[in-house]
Amino acid sequence: MTTAFLTAKTSPDAIPLRLVCTDDWPVGLTKGQLAWAEKVEFSGEAGTSVLLPGEDGGLALTGVADGNADVWSLASAATLLPKGTYRLDGVEPEDAAKVALGWALAQYKFDRYLSEKPEGGRILALPAGTDLEAVEKQVDAVCLARDLVNTPTEDMGPAHLQDVAEALAEEFGGTCATIVGEDLLDENFPVIHAVGRAAGEGREPRLIDLNWGESGPKVTLVGKGVCFDTGGLDLKPAAGMLLMKKDMGGAAHVLALARLIMSMETKVQLRVLIPAVENAVDGNAFRPGDVLATRKGISVEVGNTDAEGRLVLCDALTLACEDTPDLLVDFATLTGAARVALGPDLPATYANDETLWAAIDKAATAETDPVWRMPLWAPYDETLKSDVADMSNISDSGGFAGSITAALYLQRFVEEGTPWVHLDVFAWVPKPKPGRPKGGDAQAIRAMHTAMKDFLSLDG
Repeated sequence: MTTAFLTAKTSPDAIPLRLVCTDDWPVGLTKGQLAWAEKVEFSGEAGTSVLLPGEDGGLALTGVADGNADVWSLASAATLLPKGTYRLDGVEPEDAAKVALGWALAQYKFDRYLSEKPEGGRILALPAGTDLEAVEKQVDAVCLARDLVNTPTEDMGPAHLQDVAEALAEEFGGTCATIVGEDLLDENFPVIHAVGRAAGEGREPRLIDLNWGESGPKVTLVGKGVCFDTGGLDLKPAAGMLLMKKDMGGAAHVLALARLIMSMETKVQLRVLIPAVENAVDGNAFRPGDVLATRKGISVEVGNTDAEGRLVLCDALTLACEDTPDLLVDFATLTGAARVALGPDLPATYANDETLWAAIDKAATAETDPVWRMPLWAPYDETLKSDVADMSNISDSGGFAGSITAALYLQRFVEEGTPWVHLDVFAWVPKPKPGRPKGGDAQAIRAMHTAMKDFLSLDG
């Protein structure tokens, strides 16, 4: 576990680790240490680290931007410093908890398929008063999302997502029910069935329904669980499929957020809905031009089979609203348009409630877990019109505002008055950065957990 890189125990052999910035540099160093730091050109610049010699075993320094510790302040140090045990020197418990999270996440490694597993690492001893348990629970949640997204589809199909949800329910005392295959039609989830039916035996579409908690506000999380997206009959080119194992990133996010909520014993009635499918090609695949019934009773013309995520989500959102949640959150790797607009780091975020958005905005800053608000611009809703059905699953705007029109499509299936936020996430780090190795990642789950507690006025 990545949390093995953190400890509350002190050790006489631990190397002191001090945070510095250019404005404070140099501070409290011997002449020999200062000479060494100058020799290796260390000046306290953010993201740089150095291990200085000393009679007592030495001193480690790492640069922090503006002297303000945040989640990623020690992420570089966790990979640049020599392996060993370090103790934080002169850091308040609240800041220690922040930097410890980045320290642990920086040493994450997806090693499931490696014949030789990485050994050892850098251990950080935290000062007294640091809530190590809370940090460990955050690390576990983020690493769960990373592991799920990184796992190839052969080992992360709809049934595997079901296994993960069932394991979480068992671990935390919840329940998990699943509707599979043809039973989706009997239970009135026609779109989930239509999108996933071509995947074949053993990969059947399903709706996963996890429930936990017996008191408190109702919080429902909906995650897009497209375990692989070929594009369907509107087939993607080969290059477009290379990362499609991550198209279940929305499901990974809600399972990770659910783990955080349950492990922190957040006082809510939690429900997690995951429409889990593979968008495959076969003789029974749904087609461009098909008109699909939905659980809500809105007929949808298929303008493009590669816009399947919003299709499976609409049945799940309809079910979610039937239970009148106090807060509805969906995560989805939904559109390339969001990435064109905001790049890989910023989830495009749509909220229909100003108080909810204020809580999210505040939490995203506090947790160093960024989001960016996008508009639910009502005039664009008319671009979803169809000549033969109530609406189309794609816009006729010629590619303009693709993320916005996708969010507007989803909004059609959210009951008026339900506080709702939609996060169009990338769930992937294309180029490694401190604390975030290349591969699957969790975006905004820590922010959403904090925002949820604020919005619903929950303690703790």
